[in-house]
Amino acid sequence: MGFPIKVCVICSEEFELKPDKPGYANRCPECSAPESSDSTGKHRMDATERKTIAEANEARRQAMRNLLYRKDS
Repeated sequence: MGFPIKVCVICSEEFELKPDKPGYANRCPECSAPESSDSTGKHRMDATERKTIAEANEARRQAMRNLLYRKDS
C-alpha cells in the first residue's frame, strides 16, 4: 500500500505524505524546508535576567514543595 497523496497548500503540487516527514502534513517537503531552517538563535541573557529567572524558578519549586508535602492538621 502506497503513501497517501496530498496537495501542498502553498505551491499546489501533489506529494506523498510519508511517516516522519519534517514540517506540516499539508505542505510538500520543499515548502516545509525554509521554515525549519529559520534562524531562531537563542536570546542572550545578562546576569540580572538570569538571576530573576532563577529566583522565579526557586519560588515555583518552593510553592510546589509546600503544596505537595504540607501536613494537613
